[in-house]
Amino acid sequence: MLRIKRVPTVVSNYHKEDGDVVVVTAGCGRNCLRDCCIHGAKLPLYAYKKANKIATENAVCHVARDLPIAFLDSLLLGEWEDRMERGLFRYDVTACETKVIPGNYGFIAQLNEGRHLKKRPTEFQVDKVLQPFDGNKFNFTKVGQEEVLFQFEASEDGDPQFISNALIGVENSPSVVAINVSPIEYGHVLLIPHIFECLPQRIDHDSFLLALHMAVEAGSPYFRLGYNSLGAFATINHLHFQAYFLAMPFPIEKAPTKKITTTNHGVKIFHLLKYPVRGLVFEGGDSLQDLAKVVSDSCIFLQDTNIPYNVLIADSGRRVFLLPQCYAEKQALGEVSSELLDTQVNPAVWEISGHMVLKRKKDFEEASEENAWRLLAEVSLSEARFEEVKTMLFEVIAYCIVADGSVILSEEAELEPLPRESTPINKGSSAMVN
Repeated sequence: MLRIKRVPTVVSNYHKEDGDVVVVTAGCGRNCLRDCCIHGAKLPLYAYKKANKIATENAVCHVARDLPIAFLDSLLLGEWEDRMERGLFRYDVTACETKVIPGNYGFIAQLNEGRHLKKRPTEFQVDKVLQPFDGNKFNFTKVGQEEVLFQFEASEDGDPQFISNALIGVENSPSVVAINVSPIEYGHVLLIPHIFECLPQRIDHDSFLLALHMAVEAGSPYFRLGYNSLGAFATINHLHFQAYFLAMPFPIEKAPTKKITTTNHGVKIFHLLKYPVRGLVFEGGDSLQDLAKVVSDSCIFLQDTNIPYNVLIADSGRRVFLLPQCYAEKQALGEVSSELLDTQVNPAVWEISGHMVLKRKKDFEEASEENAWRLLAEVSLSEARFEEVKTMLFEVIAYCIVADGSVILSEEAELEPLPRESTPINKGSSAMVN
């Protein structure tokens, strides 16, 4: 059994250490999401229209005007700012110093010293991607109701709806959006599918389709969703995605790609090129369901094969990056240098995408593209191992592959270097896209 020690991320004000004892009785007084407090509780409900076709950029803007409430600006970010004003976060992430690192890709460095303070390292098993849900450990039914922003469900009649004060239907196990009290960025939230089913951290078709719908509803290329499997720096074994708003391109989004094939439902699959972490990129499809199926089938294969991975949903749900990784395994085997370990950077989906969350001022001041590249290169599978995994994966999804033999580079031009001086980034609601 491979284990590593790391400081766990506190995602809720009720997040306790594994060894802490929490006694929950009737009327526990915490206003949580468990049986003692949930009955009769209400939350806003956003019911989205099921999208059959992946919208173009113009179509997304058009759809947004027909929504009952502006999903991103008014609902998600508005409710997030309300919780910020109420003092529910452990620190003010909008005050964290952030800069663009000089170089071709524009890696983003953030100094976030508050994310790991006053926490003791905890052991995590990293060689088992699928683990059973354990209700004795922290899970999202233990968060306070004040940390939950709204319910997020498909509309029953096909039209988008918003109800400002809807009963929480425990028997229907709604999906909810909650704050992360240790945010990485402005608007950092958690999407928790079917929260009362207490699903372990494993992707299935329905949960991934839900995440794609959230990206479509947000309708902004600067609002992205991410997923970490167990063994790839997820620390809570209760199914969830993360998301936040950052008004600049991620380095991984700038990387060129090489087309491999197109499925018979129009999903294009690409190699990620000239990037320190090897991965696959999925785009398009005849419908959102088609894209969700191909990606989720790929994730299920990795889970069942015990290969840790991360997922980034970008471009309002039109592009998905799938990134198998092995950093935690190398760390457990003692194959990562002490220099990298001393940074305490946990390379999960955001770091792999190029948003480097640094915990020491020294690392922030010395941040460079070379340093970021060196860390992420340790995350990636070797070329031989990646090709082996890709071959097995394609055998799994081969039923829908139609090889066309074409090769397309998404960015044939050389990347333009950024200015050699680090560029500070403004934070807060002023960065929102109208």
